Parts: sequence; structure tokens; C-alpha cells
Amino acid sequence: MDMAALIAVLGVAFFFTYTNGFHDSANAIATSVSTRALTPRAALAMAAVMNLAGAFLGSGVAHTVSSGIIETPTGNQGMAILFAALVGAITWNLVTWYFGLPSSSSHALFGGMVGAALAGGTEVIWSGVLDKIVIPMIVSPIVGLIGGFLVMLAILWIFKRANPHRAKRNFRVAQTASAAAMALAHGLQDAQKTMGIVVMALTISGHQTGSDIPTWVKISCATMLSLGTYAGGWRIMRTLGRKIIELDPPQGFAAEATASTVMYITSFVFKAPISTTHVITSAIMGVGATKRIRAVRWGVAKNIVLGWFITMPAAAVVAALMYWFVHLFWG
Repeated sequence: MDMAALIAVLGVAFFFTYTNGFHDSANAIATSVSTRALTPRAALAMAAVMNLAGAFLGSGVAHTVSSGIIETPTGNQGMAILFAALVGAITWNLVTWYFGLPSSSSHALFGGMVGAALAGGTEVIWSGVLDKIVIPMIVSPIVGLIGGFLVMLAILWIFKRANPHRAKRNFRVAQTASAAAMALAHGLQDAQKTMGIVVMALTISGHQTGSDIPTWVKISCATMLSLGTYAGGWRIMRTLGRKIIELDPPQGFAAEATASTVMYITSFVFKAPISTTHVITSAIMGVGATKRIRAVRWGVAKNIVLGWFITMPAAAVVAALMYWFVHLFWG
């Protein structure tokens, strides 16, 4: 049963990574596609490759996920908790993808972990949840909003005497680099979250001791994230690329440059697992506000933000229900 449980958890973990890829592909490429800096398929191919590369840049986020959110459970109960946590996250990913809502796959996973742990009687490390998840969840969108606003103001000031058509053409080229940086940061953040879950599963099953991430785990998670990214999440892409604000190339560049910078800092300096969705969406809002406040469709933005706040509890409830169901079979 232990081996069967391990295989089941690994399978659902890799499927979660795949859904994470197609759910969050819009984060990396929606702005560059909407400004026509890249064709959709070229953008997806580039994002898939950069996701793969980003997964190998660090391991701090993975260690936070594997040891900083819940105490590592044991035996079949532990496997049931991980399985339920992943099912909760996948369910929320699919629901929000269907409605085209750019919610956080990361916080769906964290909510699933907390809900399943509480249902299974495993201790939640509330200090870690507060320091590594809740505070970054609140702070990172604020930083993205203000950063996007300031970066766009700087671009407007620096290029105020430039030929508008030439400037837009040059920024369309620059967006290739900023979109690649965004995709690289997405791989750095999101592939590691599943790596942390897989390491927990291997530890529970007795196949690993310590917190090192095996190479095969890195390759598998990175590959599944890349495949999901290439599948594309067109529903969410329309929301990010057009429904919040009609972006032009300078605005798209400013949003991507801001969001990717925030993600690199949080990954390498704070080792905090933040949401790529939260950061890029708030950066787009900040960039749009420089044009005029009403240029941002705040009604759409409000629905997105509400989705952010209900993601963790919604995934937690689904995970708790799934744990009670799975526990009947796994004991």
C-alpha cells in the first residue's frame, strides 16, 4: 500500500504541476501576446523553455514548501494528506481556469496543504504560514502595483521626446526579453513548489532522508510545468492581456520587468513562495494607472482580488473533504 500510495501522490503531484503550467502560462506571456510582441505559439514555446531552465536556478522555495508550512506527516496518513492537498489545489485550478480567473496556483496548493493537515490531525506551522505565505501574499501585489506605476512613469519621462511609433516598435522587441525573464522567474518559483511536495512524499515513504532534491525530481517537475505551459491557458490570457486594460508595448514591458524583478528577489533573498499571478496582475494595474485611473477596469480587478482571498480557504475545504474520503481507503 505504501508504494501504491507513493505512486498515486507522485502522479497527482505531476498532474498538479501540469495544471499549474497551463493555468499560469498567461502570467508570462499575456502582455507580450496582447501587444503583438510575440505570436501566441512562439510565446508559449519560449515560456516553456524558460520555465524548464528556471526550475534549476535554486531550491530555497522548495525547502520552504517541504518543511516550513506543515509538519511532515508519517505513514499512509501522511500520503493521504499530500494526496488530498494536491487534489484540492487541482480542483481550484480547474474551476478558476474555466471561468478565466487568474487566481494563484501556489496559494491553492498552500490552502490544500493546510486544509488536509488540519483534517488529518497534522500540525500546521502557523508562523511559517504567516511569514512565508500570508505576508508575502499581501505585500507582493502592493509592491507590484507601486513598482509597475513607478517603472511606467520612468519610461514615460525618459522617452517623452521619442518618436511614439519607433518607441513602441523598440519596446515590442524589448518585450521578448522581459517575457523571457518572466517565464524564467515562473519556472524558478512554481516548479519548486511541486518539488517540495515530492520530497515530502519520498521522505514519508522512506525513500529519502534529508532535504536534498534529487535530479530526477527537478527534471520531472520542470518538464511537466513546461508541457502545461505550452498547452496554454487562453481563457486566463484574455483576462490578463485585455480585460484589465488594453496594453501597449511600453506598458507590457514595464509590467513584465516589474513582476519578474519582484519574483527574483523573493526567490533568492527571502526564499518565499509568492504568486506569479498576484505580482503580474498587480503590476499591470499599476502600469495602467499611469495612463489614468479610469483606464484600469477596476470591476474586473475587484473580481480578481476577491478570487485571491478565497483561493486558500476554498482549496483548504476541498482538500479536507478529500482527506476524509481518501482516509477511508488508506487508513
